[in-house]
Amino acid sequence: MKKLVLMLLLCAPLTLFAQNAKFGHVDAQAIMQSLPEFIKARGELEAQSKQYENDMKAMQDEIQKKSDEYDRTKSTMNETKRQETEASLQQLFQKYQQALQDNQQALQKAQQEKMQPIMTKIMTAIKNVGKNGGYVYIMDVSGGIPYISDTLSKDVTADVKAEMNKLK
Repeated sequence: MKKLVLMLLLCAPLTLFAQNAKFGHVDAQAIMQSLPEFIKARGELEAQSKQYENDMKAMQDEIQKKSDEYDRTKSTMNETKRQETEASLQQLFQKYQQALQDNQQALQKAQQEKMQPIMTKIMTAIKNVGKNGGYVYIMDVSGGIPYISDTLSKDVTADVKAEMNKLK
């Protein structure tokens, strides 16, 4: 009996807390996509990606041209010239593979450098809204959450956007 009374006393404050708790949800992806700095960063990343694609296409064209030339003339080459040409083609292909890997790493690094400050700003705004609004939890719905109750959770996306304007 004492254990039952003790358990009820311990659970009562939790029940009262849960009834008064405020929960919110936000669409951080929508906020990010509406930011001018995100649009600018995305444009810069797309331009850099396009430049890398053009560079890689030029390398592919060069390899293809030299490979076609080799295929046309290999029957007339002596063994030494054939081996030199094959080695040259192999080096070009390795250079292409390395450039592809370097470009992917550079693009990932650029993406992180450009997007990290934007994400940090959004997270700061969400935290500020949470603290100022007395929220227990603010969930990001852009992560594919299957259901959030509109009656038990408030959409604070507009509040976070307003907070983002204050952070500028």
